[in-house]
Amino acid sequence: MKYFLAFLIGAIVGATLFVFGLLYNPFLDKPGVSPLAVTKDRKIELTFSAVPDDALLYTDNGDTIVTPHPERVAELWEPAINHTRIWVTLLQDSRGAINGLGIKYSSESEDTALLKGKAMANSLWHIYLPDQGTLLIDQTENYWSYLRDIVIPARRSSADTWRGTFYRIMTAGPSALGTARVTGGSGRFDQLLGEAVESLSARGYSAKLGPVSMTGGLTIAIPETEQSATERVSSRL
Repeated sequence: MKYFLAFLIGAIVGATLFVFGLLYNPFLDKPGVSPLAVTKDRKIELTFSAVPDDALLYTDNGDTIVTPHPERVAELWEPAINHTRIWVTLLQDSRGAINGLGIKYSSESEDTALLKGKAMANSLWHIYLPDQGTLLIDQTENYWSYLRDIVIPARRSSADTWRGTFYRIMTAGPSALGTARVTGGSGRFDQLLGEAVESLSARGYSAKLGPVSMTGGLTIAIPETEQSATERVSSRL
């Protein structure tokens, strides 16, 4: 009996140390500076509410804690898309003024490996900026820090909530520098190629309702063409 108890205690201690090491391993998901912090390209800074209830439209397969809306929106039950989320939101500029519309498609990635600190998602943004044009952003994201620092603490809390300060660059690729691919679609962005990163800033989360105080950000770097530079000089004359 004493050998069984020793084995049981050892197994519990080992499992506890494993979980602790997994959650607090300093070598997993180290926060860093945005890869676009030093770029010389023209940058477009956009923000949006990352609270699903604030979105114009949100839907998924209906099995998450977030309720799809508006009321008649279809849930994504079909096998090919039942792990996908669709998000339609207003985009704001750095002064808080509405600057455009964003549609985000996000789905779980096969590259997820929690033991390596990878909770991956593949996502696609279609962005429309009035009087400027459209952009397409293709990216992979790593939500490991979001799960570790927000979701798990909220579920462990007796109040089922998390409050604090969280900021991370969520974009993890597909470029070698960890940036997203940007393709211009129309207007001033027609045929332009660039890079982007998406960030997340959070202050409150509910294990029952989901995000309650979160803001997302998009930093888009677009090379300035010779034509746009000429237009800028002409406007100064």
